[in-house]
Amino acid sequence: MSLRYIPAILGSLTIISMASVGCATKKHVREAIAPVQNQVNQTQAQVNSLQKQTDDQKQAIGDLDRQVATADEKATDAGKKAAEAAASAAQANTAANAASQQAQAANTLAQQTGARLDTTIQNLGNYKLISTSPIYFRFGQSALSKDDQASLDDTIQKLNAMKGAYVVEVEGFADRTGNVSYNRDLSRKRADAVVHYLSVEHNVPLRAIRELGVGSDFPDAVNKTSADRKENRRVDVKIYQLDVTGSQQAANAAPLSAPAE
Repeated sequence: MSLRYIPAILGSLTIISMASVGCATKKHVREAIAPVQNQVNQTQAQVNSLQKQTDDQKQAIGDLDRQVATADEKATDAGKKAAEAAASAAQANTAANAASQQAQAANTLAQQTGARLDTTIQNLGNYKLISTSPIYFRFGQSALSKDDQASLDDTIQKLNAMKGAYVVEVEGFADRTGNVSYNRDLSRKRADAVVHYLSVEHNVPLRAIRELGVGSDFPDAVNKTSADRKENRRVDVKIYQLDVTGSQQAANAAPLSAPAE
């Protein structure tokens, strides 16, 4: 073998040796790295799983936040409605109290009105005497003089000024000169003259007049002297006013029951 081929041969051997060594190294590296790569792959899988769980949890938290927000809105709305309901209840209670007070006032007024009505009904026949005006006549006469008419005009003014129901009681009298029948008829004529003046000439309602001729049965004087007899030749005109309050009872003497004919 020639020496000039030795370098080539050595070079070839070196290359072959290095190739063999390189193949052996790659295999070793692969064998050494494989467990690490497996762990890396497992770790990545765990990371991916954790990431997925995190994303799922974020989604669940977002859903929960939205549910909490919705629940808070509902709670706020419910609170407003509860406040409105409480205000309405307070107003209703105030209105109920006012209605109760009005009902009590109405009941009290009704009781008072009923009591007044009862008093009024009980006193429909209770008349109080307002005034008495005697009209005197000459012996055997029944005509009214000017003075008599002036006296009756005062009575008419009193009647026109009165408010409410009234009764005019006209009682004719005579002295005891003459018989009983004559005196009774004369006393009635005297009463008629007064009623005619009041009702026909001055429009005093006839329904408000009570008339009676009593003759000489109830003298004002003892009838022994001319002055006594003059006192008995008269017509008493009495004004009674209805007193429905009962403040003055019929002790004033009730008016005659029969109206003038």
